[in-house]
Amino acid sequence: MRKLIISALSFCFASACSFLDTRPVDFVDPGDYYKNSEQLETALLGVYSELAVNYLYGNDMLGRMGLDADLGYEHHSGDKTAVGYYDVSSSDAMVSNYWKAAYVGINRANMLLENIDGADAPAEVKSRIRGEALFLRGLYYFLLVPRFGDVPLVLSATHTAKPGEVQVARTPKKDVYLQIINDLEEAADLLPEAGQVSCGSRASKSAAWGLMARVCLNMAGYPVYEKGMYAKAREAAANVINSGHHSLNPSYSQVFINLIQDIYDIKECIFEVDFWGNDTGTYTDVAGMVGRNNGVFFNNSTYSEEVGISIGCLRSTRYFYELFEEGDTRRDWTIADFQYDDNGNVIEPSSVIWERCCGKFRRSYEIIKPRAKDKTPTNFPVLRYSDVLLMYAEAVACDPEDNDAGDIARAYEYMNQVRRRAFGFDILSESPVDVPDEGKYLIMDTLEDERARELGFELTRKDDLIRWGVFYPRMKEVQSMLPSSTATCILSAALYFGNVEAKDELWPVPSREIGTNASLEQNPGW
Repeated sequence: MRKLIISALSFCFASACSFLDTRPVDFVDPGDYYKNSEQLETALLGVYSELAVNYLYGNDMLGRMGLDADLGYEHHSGDKTAVGYYDVSSSDAMVSNYWKAAYVGINRANMLLENIDGADAPAEVKSRIRGEALFLRGLYYFLLVPRFGDVPLVLSATHTAKPGEVQVARTPKKDVYLQIINDLEEAADLLPEAGQVSCGSRASKSAAWGLMARVCLNMAGYPVYEKGMYAKAREAAANVINSGHHSLNPSYSQVFINLIQDIYDIKECIFEVDFWGNDTGTYTDVAGMVGRNNGVFFNNSTYSEEVGISIGCLRSTRYFYELFEEGDTRRDWTIADFQYDDNGNVIEPSSVIWERCCGKFRRSYEIIKPRAKDKTPTNFPVLRYSDVLLMYAEAVACDPEDNDAGDIARAYEYMNQVRRRAFGFDILSESPVDVPDEGKYLIMDTLEDERARELGFELTRKDDLIRWGVFYPRMKEVQSMLPSSTATCILSAALYFGNVEAKDELWPVPSREIGTNASLEQNPGW
């Protein structure tokens, strides 16, 4: 399959001073660009590429920003006074750069959307590129709203630093969500079917529908409580399920081995962020840190060729470990059932669950040699089919207006398909691990934990807890489970959970942004 190679340098705009007669060589005037299909495609790669920068999926989000909530905590001494330990402030560099990166992606999407029509390119090419740009703009805004709440909604490209372009007030989160949904609906009409895209890192109809389901669930829950969005979430998830392009990979571990080895499985991984190579040769800016941050700890560079360096900053909580039932194959893959000695040999895991690492992204499965010290080729899953199945079940369970017996039966079936795969049973046949249909109001009793077991360490958990309205009490519940110990991991966990306050549902608006945009107001408590 054709791989989407994303480069942070592939396409960017810089502002030129208006009083200069000559243009700097690094400035691309929109009037000189967007002329043909090739230039549109290059611009589109620039919109995709921001997902992979260090401030987003390329580094910081991978176990270093507290997004794993009650399931895992950060153990990395360099971040102890930062967002990853819930010791966050409005001057936190990772929070500030996260905001900036998302808006860079938005601005690139806006620039492309404004210039597509004037290009000399086939109508079908322009239509598809418009769909991808709209999908990406929606995704970038969805990276912002759950983290910051109300954010400036900017739907036209910013070309200068003039006050009229950058002094933009925050838009109510409900309105931003509605715009995201509008973008995704239009994108779904324009994008190709999942079976027609070249790789899982290109947007498809299924990616747009699946992301729409996630957005609608967030909008339906706390704090927006737009209950009518449950039906829309169910409809969007059903579009993916009924498309005929998706099914669960029979092997849970193989899903992640495929991501590590750049094997595209569009049936399971509907949308992923692409990384490539070992940071050498031609492609020195397209590898990421998936597995380097959130892998099994190993830090002896002498043996890095065989094992792969990982700072192991994402560790499991005992709460997470105990959610798994006996025989669930996901537990020992997600929470590594091994560790390395100083020579890179596999040994028994720590008897202290809190010391165990995220095991989903194992560098030992990389096939590109030599293994780089600080970079990996592993892709990161943004949306998987199992998530869509569980979102359908949640939408039915939480919708006060949906008492349709067929919807309820499907909700149980889809949840049970995920469970059957986890225990090694045939996915489409009844099994001993099926949750019996006992009415819609009991679905969530299983589903809240099922989402943790299935999607743990995939950056969905904090959003889940917040929309269910249980984030703060759950974090304090897990804090109460900490053992009394001076072990370094336990001290990190104690800091992580001890620092959490109710206001941590949102991050503060970066002080840098407030300093340049007088129209912004700070979040409560910050």
